[in-house]
Amino acid sequence: MQTQNIKTTYKIVYTDKLLPIGCNECGKTFSNSKNLKVHMKRHTGEKPYQCNHCVKAFSESSILKKHMRIHTGERPYQCSQCGKAFSQKNNLKDHMMIHTGERPYRCSHCEKAFITNTNLKIHMMKHTGKKPFKCSQCDKSFTHNFYLISHMRIHTGERPFRCVQCNKGFSQKRSLKIHMMNHAKKKSLKCSQCDKFFSKSSSLRIHMRIHTGERPYRCIQCDKAFTHNSLLIRHMRIHTGEKPHQCSQCDKAFLRNSDLKKHMMIHTGERPYKCTDCDKAFSHNSLLMRHMRIHTGERPYQCNQCDKAFLRNSDLKKHLLIHTGERPYQCTQCDKDFTHHSNLISHIMIHTGEKLHQCNQCNKEFSRNSDLKKHMVLHTGEKPYNCSQCDKAFSHNSLLNKHMRIHIGDRPFHCSQCDIAFYCNGDLKKHMITHTSKKPYQLNKNDTVLSPDSYIIRIHTDTLPDECHQCHNSLVINSDVDPNLDPASRPSHAQFLKCLEDVKRYVSFEQGPDGETMQSYALKLHDLAICMQTNNY
Repeated sequence: MQTQNIKTTYKIVYTDKLLPIGCNECGKTFSNSKNLKVHMKRHTGEKPYQCNHCVKAFSESSILKKHMRIHTGERPYQCSQCGKAFSQKNNLKDHMMIHTGERPYRCSHCEKAFITNTNLKIHMMKHTGKKPFKCSQCDKSFTHNFYLISHMRIHTGERPFRCVQCNKGFSQKRSLKIHMMNHAKKKSLKCSQCDKFFSKSSSLRIHMRIHTGERPYRCIQCDKAFTHNSLLIRHMRIHTGEKPHQCSQCDKAFLRNSDLKKHMMIHTGERPYKCTDCDKAFSHNSLLMRHMRIHTGERPYQCNQCDKAFLRNSDLKKHLLIHTGERPYQCTQCDKDFTHHSNLISHIMIHTGEKLHQCNQCNKEFSRNSDLKKHMVLHTGEKPYNCSQCDKAFSHNSLLNKHMRIHIGDRPFHCSQCDIAFYCNGDLKKHMITHTSKKPYQLNKNDTVLSPDSYIIRIHTDTLPDECHQCHNSLVINSDVDPNLDPASRPSHAQFLKCLEDVKRYVSFEQGPDGETMQSYALKLHDLAICMQTNNY
């Protein structure tokens, strides 16, 4: 009898292994009925294990235990390479692949590889074009259910992630985590190298890498290394082309969530940050702070090679390439190279003829958005940049900066061949032609070739410039007036204008009487000009 019982028990165990138990709902198989019973809760929706810290409930006690680590802050699984800790063992395994460079999940359509199978599945939808998760409120569809759930909160206004300290709600879990830092406990951990304090030892450890120079997270595509894993992940998107933060209103996508938030204000039109000195408003405080420097004159970013200073750090970086001579961006159509990628893109449009930016007032098209913005001032007539020394106003800050050189006497552009200096680089370039044999500007009258100075050309057309080409003061010309004449004794403005023919007689259009070329006569024109401020008339 006992032997029979043993045999029967053995048969049951053997049969379980040979014929696994299957789920009637999805067909998934299990080695025993206990595992099947746990699995069935997914279909029935039964979640008997309730968290006593939040409203979440779970189908298994083991899942509840893992969840509780969110509230307790327990992270028992620590990385031996960088010290980062995780609440779950699987998360540590995935993290270790960052250090080893292992990417076991490879795309069969391209060369890309991924750390997790989930990331590979999401990537595969780019090849298939499949977006199975569709929004019932609008026409948007998504590659993953996670993106759809996040998107739906825009329509419902749902904010399921609530702060336990102040009851503020958030639509994204990440936003709640960032918010919770405001309620963090007292920052008692002080950095031994600087005066910064931190509330967590992990934050202090990451901060110390700034002082030690340690960068444990290295990119496997290039030689760049980073102090934090999040920085490496963000950097890797440059190589993969991944832009996970997609705008729900248009097709644009972004590398960073912060860039998406800035972009969203284009659709909402929200500009909460207003300038107290003018009527301009901005979508972000950082843009307002940058704008305020126009009014204060502050230029915090100074070049260590010369005396120039700039409003923005990006402008300083561009300027430094002048000193280094670096031009890393080369055109594949011609031999031109550029200091910045944006300049190369603008240049490429010359070859393609592409003009993406159109004026909504006159339909004129431009290859660069910056050119469109400059053009729009013609329609608006806006001149927000006022000179603090006189009543002049300008449409662009660059024009104001150029104008200010008149007041301070700054002539930063020096000729390398002679001692002459100029207010702007354009004048220097024109002047440099006088040291060469080039005469690139041809006039219609007798096909005479002249130097490029615009005020010489105006003499042929019987028009006078509004201001002096050299000093930008109001310009009147007379060949017979002493430049040292007392202002009270000067002839009227109308008398000056009558002397245009006198000036013409001083200039031979083809060749001077002493054999001098037209170019040498052109240089004497400024000596015949009396330059004075407009308010003297």
